[in-house]
Amino acid sequence: MLDVCLLGSGGMMPLPYRWLTALMTRYNGSSLLIDCGEGTQIAIKEKGWSFKPIDVICFTHFHGDHISGLPGLLLTMGNAERTEPLILIGPRGLERVVNALRVIAPELPFPIEYREITKPQEEFCLKGYRIRAFRVNHNVTCYGYSIEIDRAGKFQLDRALELNIPKNFWNRLQKGETVADGEAVYTPDMVMGARRKGIKLVYCTDTRPTASIAEHAKGADLFICEGMYGEKDKQAKAVENKHMTFYEAARLAKEADVGELWLTHYSPSLTRPEEYMDEVRRIFPRAKVGKDRKSVELKFEDDEK
Repeated sequence: MLDVCLLGSGGMMPLPYRWLTALMTRYNGSSLLIDCGEGTQIAIKEKGWSFKPIDVICFTHFHGDHISGLPGLLLTMGNAERTEPLILIGPRGLERVVNALRVIAPELPFPIEYREITKPQEEFCLKGYRIRAFRVNHNVTCYGYSIEIDRAGKFQLDRALELNIPKNFWNRLQKGETVADGEAVYTPDMVMGARRKGIKLVYCTDTRPTASIAEHAKGADLFICEGMYGEKDKQAKAVENKHMTFYEAARLAKEADVGELWLTHYSPSLTRPEEYMDEVRRIFPRAKVGKDRKSVELKFEDDEK
């Protein structure tokens, strides 16, 4: 099961009723954060989740509304006596940008490890997450993220017994290990069934619609996507500033055939996104308004039955 919380749903600046867009997930005791704008700490506290288990922070890009909350968060994590390494993922220049922000947070009791993205798409396997970063189209280098929890096939007891594999090796084989026992070598494929459907979450903001978004969102259980403007007369502004409208996000969701779409990263001038949802749902019926602290538990298919 993957816990998902859209901490905030606003773009450009935090508002009294809307924090800046950031996403937090929890899986198997480890938390992941995507973006960390001003006020993200308060959004996490309002949700009632903890800072300490955050092991990975991914950044879409280096505009202030997506990264300016990082120094304060680092200090808070340090004050919580964290000593485990923190992994940061983001576009090229990440270490330089973070070091500049750390002028006001210079001493931390934990190391920071940097993973700078230098290609149109890159994959990172960390803490049980398979993270795919993919380039999108904003006015600075910007990436979307696919977060996947893979799921192995079922253990085939009859195969293990048929092959006379010692019971003390079964657990290691289920974990994907290859086990040598004298001249005998046992591999996971000998006892594991076909890989089962996992969990897939895709987060994308600050971009025009691109083929890469539809490609990486294909079949996602949940697609959280920028919808900066709901007003029809803002289409030209969306193009000029390289953002998206509600309707463009809905068309991407339809093309990718996702389980559900949450809109986010609203313009400060957009006070009632619900007013535009009837037309959005005519394009993609499973579209929802993203709101601060909107949460869901994404479960494996077998767990849902």
